[in-house]
Amino acid sequence: MLISLAIRDVVLIERLDLAFGPGLTVLTGETGAGKSILLDSLGLACGARAEAGMVRSGQSQCSVAAAFAPPEGHPALAILAEQGMEPEEVLVLRRVVQADGRGRAFVNDQPVAVGLLRRLAASLVEVQGQHDQVGLADPATHAGLLDAFGGLEKSRIAVAGAWRAWRDADRTLVAAREAIAAAQRDEEFLRHAVQELSDLAPVEGEEEELTKERQRLQQGERRNESIAAALSEMQPRDRRRGGPADALRSAARALERLPAPNEEAQPILHLLAQAQDAVAEAETLLQRMLNEGGPDPRRLEQLEDRLFGLRAAARKHGVAVVELPALLAQQKERLGALDAGTERVAGLERAATEARDAYLASARALTAARTAAAKRLETALAKELPPLKLDRARFFVEVAAREESGWSADGMDRVTFLVSTNPGQAPGNLQKIASGGELSRLMLALKVVLARGSPVPTLIFDEVDAGIGGATAAAVGDRLARVAERLQVLVVTHSPQVAARGSQQLRVAKRVKGERAATTVEPLDKRERREEIARMLAGERVTDAARAAADSLLEGTLL
Repeated sequence: MLISLAIRDVVLIERLDLAFGPGLTVLTGETGAGKSILLDSLGLACGARAEAGMVRSGQSQCSVAAAFAPPEGHPALAILAEQGMEPEEVLVLRRVVQADGRGRAFVNDQPVAVGLLRRLAASLVEVQGQHDQVGLADPATHAGLLDAFGGLEKSRIAVAGAWRAWRDADRTLVAAREAIAAAQRDEEFLRHAVQELSDLAPVEGEEEELTKERQRLQQGERRNESIAAALSEMQPRDRRRGGPADALRSAARALERLPAPNEEAQPILHLLAQAQDAVAEAETLLQRMLNEGGPDPRRLEQLEDRLFGLRAAARKHGVAVVELPALLAQQKERLGALDAGTERVAGLERAATEARDAYLASARALTAARTAAAKRLETALAKELPPLKLDRARFFVEVAAREESGWSADGMDRVTFLVSTNPGQAPGNLQKIASGGELSRLMLALKVVLARGSPVPTLIFDEVDAGIGGATAAAVGDRLARVAERLQVLVVTHSPQVAARGSQQLRVAKRVKGERAATTVEPLDKRERREEIARMLAGERVTDAARAAADSLLEGTLL
């Protein structure tokens, strides 16, 4: 429920803090005192359009904060969770409007869009006024209200579940049909691609392994080339020139021809002999390296052919080589779906038909229950209309079948509340048929009957008693009090009969100080309520008779 309202610099209100309790709160005061400003301020906090004219003259901005205490499980808490906001015991909706008309919105001091403020407020407050009807006058709410009145929540949940199952089955069927159609369009290419990739048989991670092995083989080729070059230097093709071994032998023979004795040449001959042995050993080792450590040239060729084939296939299909195995599996799956598609679609069609039949059964049962509940609602409301000076009015609940395109999780019906206010008048939309006063009282009668199932914990009635008095006003007050037994009700009233039924009374007054006027609101105690209701009865001059009449009205209504 609404627990407090803080207003700063709104039109004639400089600073105002109000606390509200459960039950029926009445706001009274002379015409022009500023009662509408209170409702406009609350509307601003609830997401109504911001206007620069709401800022009090001479101020840079105005602000309104409305604090609510939603019950456990209330839809407002689900909305907060949907937005990633932590639910709290007190939910504060706040709006700030600058003098240039720009505004900001807050929920529990977190900046939010005005749309979120409006969504939250719609679940917390409902306003019924002569000129601005919200809630019951909206046909979109009528099915839910009728279901709540008839206790049809379980049937409604069953219909919603059947609807979702049908929609899911239909979506699965459509997706399967589309997949088969796409596969059929590409069947020839698909079969060729599967055959080609199956022949290629790509393996996950294959490219990386092949690349590493090719690098090793290429490095082996370069090694052999170096060894062969070294051998070619030691074994030149031009045998006439000879190699290093021949050169060493020739040098030794030349030294041996020195005249004997030649002891100086012996060490040199010894070194030349050692060099010949070293060269011969180096040549042997190089030949062994060349023969034993060389790569298989055929293996390198095979690797390169394989890599070329993989990369050519990847380019052809527009994927990376690493994705080829997955592509092959996907295309095989599409072929499999195509081959088994007819049988699968037939099964999905049966499932969709069964889901549709289940929805129809649930929805038709809900339609029958709604039709019965509609009759009970019409009867219940008919009893409430005469005391409210609506004895000529007739209320109807139309449960009409929708076209299949209009079926939804709410069922197959269009539920509409209709009214005829005069004999011979065709029933029509609530707002189009009833006058302002009639509509307000009609809404009150509906709230009396529907209060048990109302999802909105706070109702506001703006001058629901306009143009009536006496017994009719007393009936209005009685019904407001009855609604307030289940919901929090705030009513702006000029009727003493209505004011006397309140559990709390606030007096709105306009004070003029110098050249400035200001609106004030004060809660009234028992004595002050007596004087205020007497004023409402007698006018400016309050008489003892008016006080006695006020006592009579208040009897039994005060704690």
